[in-house]
Amino acid sequence: MDEDIDHYVILGLPSGEEGFKLSEKEITKAYRLKALELHPDKRPDDPNAPANFQKLQTSYQVLKDEKARKLFHDLLRVKQQKLQRQSQQDSKRRRMMSDLEERERSAFAANDASAKATSEEESIARKLKEEISRIRAMHANKSTPTVTATMKKQNGVGETSNTGPSAAEKEKMLKVSWEKGGLDYSAQRLRELFETFGEVKDVVIRSQKKKGSALVVMATKEAAMAATGTMCGDISNPLLVVPLQPAVATSFPMAREPVVPQRNEELVGAGYQAFEDSVLQKLQKVCPALLLSIH
Repeated sequence: MDEDIDHYVILGLPSGEEGFKLSEKEITKAYRLKALELHPDKRPDDPNAPANFQKLQTSYQVLKDEKARKLFHDLLRVKQQKLQRQSQQDSKRRRMMSDLEERERSAFAANDASAKATSEEESIARKLKEEISRIRAMHANKSTPTVTATMKKQNGVGETSNTGPSAAEKEKMLKVSWEKGGLDYSAQRLRELFETFGEVKDVVIRSQKKKGSALVVMATKEAAMAATGTMCGDISNPLLVVPLQPAVATSFPMAREPVVPQRNEELVGAGYQAFEDSVLQKLQKVCPALLLSIH
């Protein structure tokens, strides 16, 4: 297309701003030199020689005509501006693409860092949870000081002594058992339950597969007696409480609840009849006359 041809280039002249400054004489001189080079007589073997020579003549005629040359200059200027805009747009587009790629890389890097931090946090939290469970299990299974050691300390016996607790101390001890599989009891839980009867000196858990058991040391024999047979624990898994050694009466027994004879109103049926017959027999032996008066 003619509008795509640069006529200055066809004549071998510089284009653009330099071409705008060329005089008509300079253009004519350039045409004559180029015509000698491209004339068909000079190129008998070139099939394109006539067309090239015709293109040279057309370009010379455009540049010789003042109005046509001005329009050609305007066309070159518009094309140059278009190229500049395209170049700027391409440059801007390249910067935008570069910025977009950089943001994407940054976003991916941030996501990777966040995912890595989250994974690390979860791993640490899981390890901490396992460690806490291990510590709790260790403390739950760890026995408190043995009853023998407690008795030695209370009696002032040295650590190298092999003497066990005395009979009096055994009267303060209770054997506690419960079924496994239901609500389990810890040493702290048993201590809380038995403190309702008095001070608890020690609690030792004896864990078994089918049954749980413990040895509870009360501060006094009276507290142990009060807890015996009355402590049931939680309803879902009651406790069986028995004394380690039944209490033995001493020469100075502690004050206990007095044993009163069974009252008549507590006797009913055959029991009451037997009680009445026994009383009548005693009265008959002591005072027959009084018995006759009663009848």
